[in-house]
Amino acid sequence: MKILLTGVTGQLGWELQRTLMTIGEVIPVGRSVNNPNLQMDLTQLDTIRRTIREVRPDLIINPAAYTAVDKAEKEPELAMAINGIAPGAIAEEAKRLGAAVIHYSTDYVFDGNKNTAYTEQDQPNPQNIYGKTKLAGEQAIASVGVPHLILRTSWVYSLQGKNFLLTMLKLAQEREEIRVVDDQIGAPTWSRMIAEATAQILSQNPQNIYELLVSKGGLYHLTASGQTSWYGFAKTIFELDDRKSDRKLQRLTAITSKEYPTPASRPAYSLLDNQKLSTTFGLILPDWERSLELVMAFNN
Repeated sequence: MKILLTGVTGQLGWELQRTLMTIGEVIPVGRSVNNPNLQMDLTQLDTIRRTIREVRPDLIINPAAYTAVDKAEKEPELAMAINGIAPGAIAEEAKRLGAAVIHYSTDYVFDGNKNTAYTEQDQPNPQNIYGKTKLAGEQAIASVGVPHLILRTSWVYSLQGKNFLLTMLKLAQEREEIRVVDDQIGAPTWSRMIAEATAQILSQNPQNIYELLVSKGGLYHLTASGQTSWYGFAKTIFELDDRKSDRKLQRLTAITSKEYPTPASRPAYSLLDNQKLSTTFGLILPDWERSLELVMAFNN
């Protein structure tokens, strides 16, 4: 099977490129690849279509995204081009080829007004540009009618790229005090767990991925088990970090969202219910604390 993979320099794309090698031939595409035939700029629809037609994949996996949540408030057109319009073009080309699509979305499609985990049946109501553009991408893929999986995840982190974990470790070396929001609740999810879950889904019918996504495709929530706040996430990071002698950090302080205003509004509660994923594919991701223990063991 030939798998076209976008976003290979991002934290999820990096993990997928390695994890999917057991599933099929992974062909990475993007703006920074050396092969001009595999260069694909998600802001340019002609390069998307040309590259997909050149590669002729059986499956397109799209973890690429505009993920700068606050910056998106000032660049809504760019965020929409990458997150909202490009996935639709990818889906159209996949349908034309008879291929299938896997795409990743976010908990930020919800407004955070619930106090129980969001299911796939809950009505999205994004409160920021990033969430609105990611929802537009979901809807664009679904409207094409191509066999697909849309996997919503949350609070993604790893030891690559830009994310909360790496930001906290960096700030701990620079500041005596770090103030972190304690009234936003979600599930930190390691990018490797997302990649491995994706591979496990595909391995359930590796000889006919198209048929698998025809019969079991659609929208699924895919996050770590358990829940915490950003403050709880940060506190656990520092408890597990063995390199305490390198720190300047003396105090980790819990604050409210009002005490830390940001350009983009975030949902106060964005926990996702993973029951549909468990029922359909038999998958349950580890608790977020267990995953973080593994990541920090690699880092220490």
